[in-house]
Amino acid sequence: MPQSLCSILVHLIFSTKNREPFITPAIESELHPYLAKVLRELKSPSLALNGTGDHIHVLFALGRVITVAELVEEIKTSSSKWIKTKGRELRNFHWQRGYGAFSVGRSDVEAVKHYIRNQKEHHKRVTFQDEYREFLRSYGIDFDERYVWD
Repeated sequence: MPQSLCSILVHLIFSTKNREPFITPAIESELHPYLAKVLRELKSPSLALNGTGDHIHVLFALGRVITVAELVEEIKTSSSKWIKTKGRELRNFHWQRGYGAFSVGRSDVEAVKHYIRNQKEHHKRVTFQDEYREFLRSYGIDFDERYVWD
């Protein structure tokens, strides 16, 4: 087979350090397009992107020559540097060290897009920590609560 092809859809979740609410509406309006641009440059286009004041959800199609870890490092490093240029009050901005990356089947794409689009409404009822724990449990990922948060 002379051609390398793939279709890997990923739901990525990551938070600000200590879940600080740094992502204000003003920052969010620029941050989301910035993150989408970085993903495009990594040949891993976003299909949905949203979040709240303390975390981000992204559904993207993973490019065939990059790992999830490489992509997350690039998107977090690049966006963190960019956010710090947006004002003195953001000079201490950091993303949390970890992240969650979950596989998504083609048949679940619309449901995941809907879920991501409705983050603000969803988080009126559920905390980020409870949401994240539920993702880990539903994907059968063992975790130690002491090391999930920073």
